Amino acid sequence: MEVKVEKLEKNKVSLEVEVGADQVDKALAQAYRRVVQKVNIPGFRRGHVPRKILEMRLGKGVLYEEAIEILLPEAYAQAVEESELEPIDQPQVDNVHIEEGSPFRFSATVEVKPEVKLGQYKGLPVEKEKVEVSAEDVDKLLENLRERTATWRVVEEGEAEDGDLVIIDFTGYVNDEPLQGGKGENHSLILGSGSFIPGFEEQLLGVKPGEERRIQVTFPEDYHNKELAGVKAEFTVQVKEIKRKELAPLDDEFAKDVSQFSTLEELKEDIRKKLLETAENKAENKFREELVKQAVANAEVEVPETLVKKRVEAMVHDLEHRLQQQGIPLDAYLKYSEKTLEELKDEFGEVARESVKTDLVLEAIAKAEGIETKEEEVEAELDTMVAGIAAEEAKLKELKQNLQESGHVDLITDNLIRRKTIDLLAAGVQAS
Repeated sequence: MEVKVEKLEKNKVSLEVEVGADQVDKALAQAYRRVVQKVNIPGFRRGHVPRKILEMRLGKGVLYEEAIEILLPEAYAQAVEESELEPIDQPQVDNVHIEEGSPFRFSATVEVKPEVKLGQYKGLPVEKEKVEVSAEDVDKLLENLRERTATWRVVEEGEAEDGDLVIIDFTGYVNDEPLQGGKGENHSLILGSGSFIPGFEEQLLGVKPGEERRIQVTFPEDYHNKELAGVKAEFTVQVKEIKRKELAPLDDEFAKDVSQFSTLEELKEDIRKKLLETAENKAENKFREELVKQAVANAEVEVPETLVKKRVEAMVHDLEHRLQQQGIPLDAYLKYSEKTLEELKDEFGEVARESVKTDLVLEAIAKAEGIETKEEEVEAELDTMVAGIAAEEAKLKELKQNLQESGHVDLITDNLIRRKTIDLLAAGVQAS
C-alpha cells in the first residue's frame, strides 16, 4: 500500500492512498461471496449464482460498492497508523476509484491532533506552600467536635437566649387574614440561625416557656414568593419549650467519649496529625496544579474546535448524569437557571478549551520524555479499582473483565501517564 500525506491548514491533513490490484481482486472475490448470498436470480439456488451471471444481471457496480466497504476502512486505518497520525474526527473521503485488475485509490481529508511547541516545563519557578498547624487550629476543631456532640437541656425557668432551641406553634396573618402556608406546630427553631424571616427570631429573645407573643415582620423584597415580597405580616407564636445547648468539658472523659483515645492530649495530637496531612495534601495539589498551569502557558498550540466541542458535550453529559442522581432532569435545571442549552454550552466553552490545551501539552511532554506505563502498573490500578467494589474472588474477576472490555484500560493508562508526567514536572522543580 502506498500513502502520500500532505499537511493542510488548521490541523488537517490530506491522505492519498493506493492499494495494490491483488488486494482489489481479493476484495471483489469476497464481495461476490457476500452479495451472492443476498440475491435471488431465477434458475439458480441462492448462493450458487456464477459470478459472471451475477455481474451480467446486477452489474459490476454492486460488487465494486461491496468491495469498497471491505477495502476502505482497513486501508484508511492502516494509512493512519503508518503515517503516525492521530485523527480527532471522522475523515472526508472522496476520489474513490476501484476497478478489477487495477489499484484501489482514494483520498481522505481528516483533522488530526495539532503539533505542540513546548516551552519550559522543567525547573519551573513554583514553590510549594509551607504548611503548619497551630494550637488554635486544633482547638477550633475540638470546639466543632464539642458542638456536634452537645446535649440539649430543657430550660424550666428563665428566658430564651441566642442559640437556644425553641419549640413553637405559630400562625401568620397578612391584613388580619390567615397567611397561606404560614402555620406550624411543634416547630424546632434555633434562635440566631437566620432560618426564619428577618426579625422573627430576634423578637423571641427573652421569651419564657409557655409564653405567647405577637411578632411583626416584613418579608424581604427578594423573597422567593413574589406575592409576599415586601409585605408586612404578623405572627402569633406560642412557645411550648426552650432547650439550651450544653457542651461537655474538654477533658480525658470527653476524649474517651468521642474517640478511641484515653486522654485529651492523645486526641489533640491525632487531630494535629490529621490537620497537617490534610494541609500538606492541599498544598501538594495546589503546587502541582500551578506547575501544570505554567507548563501549559509556556507552550504554543492551536486548540482544535472539534476537541473543544467534544469536551463541552462531555461536560454537559456529566452534569446531566449528576443531576439525574439527584432526581433533577436537565430541562428542569435549565429552566430554574433561566438559561438555554446553548447558553450552558457557551459557559462551558472556555473551561473546555483550557482543559483540551492542558491534555495536549501534557501528552506532548510525555511523548518528549518517553513516558510510558508497564502492564503490571495497569494491572495494579485495575486491582485497586475492583477491590473497592467487591470482595469475592469470582466477583472481582468479573468486574475486572468488565472494566477491560469497556475501555477502562485505556483510561487507566492515560491517567497513569498523566500522573507520571506531572511527577516529572514536580521532580524538575525539586531538582533545580
